[in-house]
Amino acid sequence: MQDQLSSADLMALENEYGAHNYHPLPVVLAKGEGVYVWDVEGKRYYDFLSAYSAVNQGHSHPKIVAAMMEQANTLALTSRAFYNDRLGVYEKTLSEYFGMDKVLPMNSGAEAVETAIKLCRKWGYEKKQIPANQAIIIVCGQNFHGRTTTIISFSSDPDAKGQFGPYTPGFVSVPYNDLGALEAALEEYGDRVAGFLVEPIQGEAGVFVPDEDFIPKAAAACKQRNVLFIADEIQTGIARTGSLLRICGDCSCGGHCEKQETYTQPDILILGKAISGGLYPVSAVLAKKEIMDVIQPGQHGSTFGGNPLACAVAMAALEVVKEEKLAQNARALGQRFRDRIQAELVEQSELVSLVRGKGLLNAVVINDSPDSKTAWNICVKLAENGLLAKPTHGNIIRFAPPLVMTVEQLDECCNIIIATIKSFEA
Repeated sequence: MQDQLSSADLMALENEYGAHNYHPLPVVLAKGEGVYVWDVEGKRYYDFLSAYSAVNQGHSHPKIVAAMMEQANTLALTSRAFYNDRLGVYEKTLSEYFGMDKVLPMNSGAEAVETAIKLCRKWGYEKKQIPANQAIIIVCGQNFHGRTTTIISFSSDPDAKGQFGPYTPGFVSVPYNDLGALEAALEEYGDRVAGFLVEPIQGEAGVFVPDEDFIPKAAAACKQRNVLFIADEIQTGIARTGSLLRICGDCSCGGHCEKQETYTQPDILILGKAISGGLYPVSAVLAKKEIMDVIQPGQHGSTFGGNPLACAVAMAALEVVKEEKLAQNARALGQRFRDRIQAELVEQSELVSLVRGKGLLNAVVINDSPDSKTAWNICVKLAENGLLAKPTHGNIIRFAPPLVMTVEQLDECCNIIIATIKSFEA
């Protein structure tokens, strides 16, 4: 049946039988390889969203696919009722890869954020001696950490939050990139503050890049007050921003190291998306031993978390990042992208007011109201011209291609983007 259906047929099926919780571009994809995807009619596109940065290693990377198939043919799931022969190796690999002590494996990004919140609160009560049910976690305005009930409780997005109450208490929001506001909240709530949860770059909010000193100074302020610094690197991690983690700072080696002064060591690190190369839902919370050890048997878990298939896929995906120097490639190509957009659009066109980002996580701000359809219409036209991107917050277009992209491919994509946007000026 599927082979006989057109894009229009398939979109109609989703509209009739699926929940209307997304507003996709009118493109129905059927195949992906590297930086390309194809629709059901066979038209090829450059993917400039990478499944919200889950496909950093490119679509269907052969090494990751091979690891997945081999493990699927051997043992896929045991639950955590038993040990398996992949989990311990994976946890050691992940801990050493990111310079942490212990791993709590989960599946989705939202699950990992929920896990970090529980871990932070339990540490607050047991180690910091916060009175029962009084713990505060400070967050930032315009954040996006997921869509569970607890997470939306501290969202400032009315679409994500509206009509889903009552909301979970225990969170205080401060403006993003405002160190003074953070320090004021730390002072106001004092010893009740257990943690500060932050995205090193706010991706969903429109790729907001904070001042270079915001993250390290925020971490230092937390350390001074015995508050856990929690870095949500679900979207910014795994080489997307030009270093292994965005909290590594502008790291030319592609990962953090002992000599790197700009590296900010988190107390809790949250990973997801590209940790599996987009082939399987994998997420993880990493922490120092004294924090992770507050979790005891029966207090948290997941049937699928840490399953052998996920472990094999994630280890292969992380090997690809190192072997193919994807952080270094993202760093170089990202600068090339921003330079071209700045010179050929921002400085020449009244329609584009700003380009910003790090590595290959970038955004272009369209000079129009967030309520306008201009950015959406540009993305529809980009799709017609063979490139897929998606607006966020109305007038912002996020550009995040797979990190396996070549210089030649990037230049071709820049040509498409520049020509398409300029066509709207006529």
